[in-house]
Amino acid sequence: MSSRTPFIHRNLPRLLLEAREAVMLHTRPSLRGHGLSDQQWRVLRVLGEHAALPGGVETGRVAREAFLLGPSLTGVLTRMERDGLIARSRCPQDARRTVVRATPAGLALVQNLSSTIEAHYAWMEQRLGKARLAQLYALLDEVIALEQPLNSEPEADGLEEDAA
Repeated sequence: MSSRTPFIHRNLPRLLLEAREAVMLHTRPSLRGHGLSDQQWRVLRVLGEHAALPGGVETGRVAREAFLLGPSLTGVLTRMERDGLIARSRCPQDARRTVVRATPAGLALVQNLSSTIEAHYAWMEQRLGKARLAQLYALLDEVIALEQPLNSEPEADGLEEDAA
């Protein structure tokens, strides 16, 4: 019996997780300094990116864009609402749905943390070079597009509780 595995390629999911953790090593201390978990930051980042939407963001969209499963998102939103970072309300067009907005305090936190995070990205750009960082982004976008079935939503099974 051969001791060699049948795998030819490197473990891409593990490498992507390892790269995520390497990046988060720089971000996590700032998040913790503001009392945020990784998941809470992902929610705030999504809400900050969509702050101009007058009706807020539907929770399903928040879950997809923050890579959180529904039950986890519920707990995260409950804690964030308790801490005054987000506000939830019923969707005016469909009362069965819930929408979320970052409060002024939540948006201030996004603004505050964005400078720290952008400084880290600038450091990465300086170390890797602008062209190589752009190439990394382009390759990641291509891998994501390659693995998505045409015209479909990502499945909940693929969502990771600790994804960035």
